[in-house]
Amino acid sequence: MDGLPPAELPEIAFAGRSNVGKSSLLNALTGRKALARASSEPGRTRELNYFRVGDTLRLVDLPGYGFAKAPKNEIARWTSLMRDYLRGRAPLKRVLLLIDARHGLKPNDNEVMKALDDAAVTYQIVLTKADKMKPTENQETIAAVQAAIAKRPAAHPLVMATSSETGDGIEALRAEIAALA
Repeated sequence: MDGLPPAELPEIAFAGRSNVGKSSLLNALTGRKALARASSEPGRTRELNYFRVGDTLRLVDLPGYGFAKAPKNEIARWTSLMRDYLRGRAPLKRVLLLIDARHGLKPNDNEVMKALDDAAVTYQIVLTKADKMKPTENQETIAAVQAAIAKRPAAHPLVMATSSETGDGIEALRAEIAALA
């Protein structure tokens, strides 16, 4: 935690299971193809990666949770760092909790949401890879996720669907993030 940038700008953190598309979504939001290193190998992001957006805010790419191709002690280290960050970072405005639209909420997503609720950290569900599904399937997934988070105290009620490949939902998510800055 000592190595994190000064807490002078609002921060939006990107969290989610390994390979859910956190880095790809960051790249799509910023319009830069290689700003955040995206990989098909789970567990490539192993630190908190900060991206400054002018003088208005910072975007934070968090390591994924769940399966990762990394030693267990390394996974434990970055999991601990992520928990410390989420519990104690004053400028953190919201966590965007990314969920693969094709799979919906999984048990480890529910564990993360409970931890965020317990820590009173506001989070918003962002469905990724929405282009891989039919529009009716996306609407069903959105409705199911909204129902699942309806009684969660720290959950933002708006569930957004995005595609880093096609750009669907990217402008709306940019606007949501800009409003937080």
